[in-house]
Amino acid sequence: MTTAEVANKLVALCREGKHLEAVETLYDDNIVSREMPGYPNEITEGIKAVHQKSEDFFSSVAEWHGGDLSDPVIAGNHFTTKSTMDATFKDGNRVKMEEIAVYEVKDGKIIKEQFFYSM
Repeated sequence: MTTAEVANKLVALCREGKHLEAVETLYDDNIVSREMPGYPNEITEGIKAVHQKSEDFFSSVAEWHGGDLSDPVIAGNHFTTKSTMDATFKDGNRVKMEEIAVYEVKDGKIIKEQFFYSM
């Protein structure tokens, strides 16, 4: 798949709530995922670890109040998306967040992702 095809498939799956399917089908086995400095496990490497990180995040949400995901913007073998989230976590904290995600694609798979956000 081209970068545009990967980007559009990722956005489509995430909009359908199929985030883990996106990881399973679009991510390279050696994916590197980078969160903001100070986030526990700022760098996560490998498909199993990234899948687990995603699973842990989504299972920690008690209620979704809203959110949105932009169409991707593509530049060469990179693309970016903007997302918003409004969720209450199982610990009772309600979080409103905006995030920019930057992805790198190689040979039809996402090999790197990095998240920039404020809460």
